[in-house]
Amino acid sequence: MQRFKTWPARSALSLMIAYGVPSLYHAAYAQTAQPAPAADDTAAASASDNKQIFVTGSRIPRAGKEGPTSVTVITGADIEKQGYRNVFDALSAQTQNTGMTQGADYGNTFTPAANTISLRGLGPNHTLILVNGRRVADYPVAYDGSVNFVNLANIPSALVDRIEILNGGASAVYGSDAIAGVVNVILKKKASGFDLNVKAGGTQDGGGSNQRIQFTGGGSSGDLSGVFGIELSRTQPIWSRQRDFMSSTSSDGVALPTRVLSRQNVDSGKYLDPGATCTQLGNLFYDSLVRVQSKSGPYCGSGKAQPAFWTTMTQNESENLFGSLTYQLTPKTEIFSDLMLGFNTTQNNTRGPSWTSEAVSNSYFFNQNTGNNESWYRRISPEEIGGATRYNRKWNDVAGNWTIGVRGDIPGTNSWNYEAAYNISAYTSRKTTPMLLNNVDSFFLGPRLGYNADGVAIYAPNPGRLSQPLTPDEFNSITGEGISRDKSWTQTLSLSANGELFNLPAGPVRLAAVTEFGNQGFSSTPDPQINQGVFYNQSAANGASGSRKRYALGSELNIPLLKELTATVAGRYDEYNFAGRNDGKFTYNTGLEFRPAKTLLFRGNYATSFRAPDMNYIYSSTTRGYYSATTDYYRCQAAGQPLAGCDYNNYSPGANYIQTGSKDLKSENAKSWSYGVVWSPSSDFDVSADFWRIQIDNLVTNLDPDIILHNEANCRAGQLDINSPICVDALSRVIRNPANAIYQPNAIQNILVNPINAASERTSGLDFSGKWRIKGGGVGDFLLKANYTKVLSHHYRQFASDPDQDLLNSLTNPDWGSKVNASVTWLRGPWTSTAQVTRYGSLPSADQTRRISPFALVNLSASYQISPQASVSLIVNNVFNSVKQDNTAGWPYYPTGNYNPYGRQGWLEFNYHFGS
Repeated sequence: MQRFKTWPARSALSLMIAYGVPSLYHAAYAQTAQPAPAADDTAAASASDNKQIFVTGSRIPRAGKEGPTSVTVITGADIEKQGYRNVFDALSAQTQNTGMTQGADYGNTFTPAANTISLRGLGPNHTLILVNGRRVADYPVAYDGSVNFVNLANIPSALVDRIEILNGGASAVYGSDAIAGVVNVILKKKASGFDLNVKAGGTQDGGGSNQRIQFTGGGSSGDLSGVFGIELSRTQPIWSRQRDFMSSTSSDGVALPTRVLSRQNVDSGKYLDPGATCTQLGNLFYDSLVRVQSKSGPYCGSGKAQPAFWTTMTQNESENLFGSLTYQLTPKTEIFSDLMLGFNTTQNNTRGPSWTSEAVSNSYFFNQNTGNNESWYRRISPEEIGGATRYNRKWNDVAGNWTIGVRGDIPGTNSWNYEAAYNISAYTSRKTTPMLLNNVDSFFLGPRLGYNADGVAIYAPNPGRLSQPLTPDEFNSITGEGISRDKSWTQTLSLSANGELFNLPAGPVRLAAVTEFGNQGFSSTPDPQINQGVFYNQSAANGASGSRKRYALGSELNIPLLKELTATVAGRYDEYNFAGRNDGKFTYNTGLEFRPAKTLLFRGNYATSFRAPDMNYIYSSTTRGYYSATTDYYRCQAAGQPLAGCDYNNYSPGANYIQTGSKDLKSENAKSWSYGVVWSPSSDFDVSADFWRIQIDNLVTNLDPDIILHNEANCRAGQLDINSPICVDALSRVIRNPANAIYQPNAIQNILVNPINAASERTSGLDFSGKWRIKGGGVGDFLLKANYTKVLSHHYRQFASDPDQDLLNSLTNPDWGSKVNASVTWLRGPWTSTAQVTRYGSLPSADQTRRISPFALVNLSASYQISPQASVSLIVNNVFNSVKQDNTAGWPYYPTGNYNPYGRQGWLEFNYHFGS
């Protein structure tokens, strides 16, 4: 692992020093919550002992983990025994996570080096992510090029005590972003001795081998105690060609092999016969190049051209470090500090190098030798460049998070305590992208001889150059690297306190209060060579940067109205300063807990929430680029071709886009309701059921190009009223070539996208959960757990005058409508084994004509305690080697983003404890 050698500069630590020390007095976009002690399945027992614990969603300690809003708890032990590889896997498997997100397999995404979730299907930017109750810096590259989010990929799982998921809005406690819910990753605070964990495994069908070493420990000496952890991991990629069902784009017998080499007469629209060229180049793309007869004439093609350069699992090397110290200054006061650093190198590949003649202008030239306007095209194979990895994109990321503070009892009081803390978090990312140089036209066509009267470039090319395989040295002569640098940071100075105000007949009234000051910023710096014209067919790239300040003041009351009835009231005011203006929001929530018996709880909650506009939305400059792939629904309809076999379906590279930001965006406003019941007749059994509803107004969203193109096609076909606002908008955003253009008539020139405050989005559903511990005597003990989420409705309206879109039943919405998690754990002596089943609801088919059936995955794990110090485990994910396939719209033949094509995976794990 070479992280410290290859990426020493501009680290997150240097950013923390550069931004944190001189601007301590500024206000920021961050949040502090009281860190919570351990809470898992023993929480009920703790409550019976009258121990006070902090639970995500409140700053006031309580006797048990159940409150007016449901909280899901995942312990560190759950992460291992249920087969989760890391924190992201554990969170993405939860039933509340019904939204599809772009992952490592999704394609040419903006963020393949990061992982995120989408609670309630409302997107990654509507879930607040905390570590130890505090905000961390956003990933410095926007998700889908649009919204800011927190990366879950670099949190060391070895140090996780538990993860708490608050299933509802909580801006009145935490501020902006807490609309769909709050995820609080709580790291271990105490450790005794040292623990070594070694884990290694891979996939049955090849690729994806991975190894991980974790070393954690801690202890105390006098008034000083500490915890530390080191996690080193390495994962090899999985390539599409390593999975038989997706190793060729033409294996379904419908799609023709991908075009690799062609010469086209632009005036006739027909391809020129390549003759013996396809045979001469037949060894390229793993001996798969053949002559293909299309409706427009023959070309050289290969079904393996795309899979040869497509990774479905990224390559990753990471080092994560964590340290925490606590010093007992007095019996009632302690000083604390913790530091977390993460170093990640990620590589992926989504397509190889390809060239189109004169792509920077009109994509064709005048051939002086033939007297015709021609367009030449060439894909370059792995064999010609020294292997597919030569064209990998690389990310070198560094993240840092540092907190220092003091907490203790307030002198002269019996129940009041306080915490004062400063936290800074920073993230840097350096992306390296291989690009063809601007000499590639002359490499294939020879020197440009001028322009004709129509302004078309003139060449006298030798066709032999196009049909001759390249050598790696020749490829290096036409290829360079572009390097972009992105960074983000956030810092907060906070003061909080909680205690008893006075007593009522039913008990004490408790109050918590918090005030915060801080700031947040980001910057994006593209490679200057792009604007200097060094690279082939690259649009102008502009950097962007911005910052904002935030001030917040909030309070919360816990009021025991009766012995059986408790009320919670919270209110908070946040004010943001950005782009020369202020935006202030007051939010509140109320909750009730009714316990007619010790074993029964009825609860309800109403909350208002908000989200300040994403920094990327506000400060993004005009950006030109292209999508990794595009489906042109209008041209498919015009050609009378079904989507699966359409020439314009999922073509890559995709359409060009022009994207702009907006400093006039308003904050989103949200309301949420929940009510439910919990029945827990004993510490071994409990069940709960909760209804929830979330509504967002003034939703800030970047226009989806696929939705724009879908609407545009339906408007042109008369399926939608062409004079309706949605049609007027869609038609104005898709800029096409004229219908009588010489080359590519009606082809998309640009898609215009920008963020807007949409009218509204709302969703509702049900959550069920249950746990049953069975003591089986000689056969061992059993622990049964189950969670189920059912989405009842999901509606979206882009403009106030538009009709509601029913996203739940829409064939264009890739989110799940239901999700089930169920597990059985068996414990007997030194043996522990867990079987877990996750069932996902139905999805729209890729061609958006029907729904595909639900899908279930089964994971198994078994561990054996060799001695008091040592244990060994076997973990198998996807026991039945199932891959959900869908070939209705062609390659890659499975629902990308929703499922992965990895198949069966297995790991061996060894743990050893040193010390007491």
